Amino acid sequence: MSTAAPNTPRPSVIQLAIKEKAALYAAYIPLFSDGGVFIPTTREYRLGDDVYVLLSLPDDPQRYPVAGKVAWVTPARAAANRTQGVGVRFPSDEKSKLLKIKIEELLGGHLASERPTQTI
Repeated sequence: MSTAAPNTPRPSVIQLAIKEKAALYAAYIPLFSDGGVFIPTTREYRLGDDVYVLLSLPDDPQRYPVAGKVAWVTPARAAANRTQGVGVRFPSDEKSKLLKIKIEELLGGHLASERPTQTI
């Protein structure tokens, strides 16, 4: 009889390098209380899937590791020509709070903009 733990899928790792503020504005999800980011991908995900994101921000050499969860899915051929991908919600932890502050400082006044984004 085996006492091995059941096979739990390991979270997928996605590297997301955002090079400019306009792209960060389009991807950032301020609606999530702890922040989040839209990741364009053709890979199939389901709500609640664990995703490990290595996020790079504009003009910042550091990569920020985020153990997030898929909070919404934009399917292929979505209405209004939306980009296929997933919205990943940041976890409720200190590192995510600091990352959210950093992103919002980078975006500054852009957060109040009426420009459309890839998010909800």
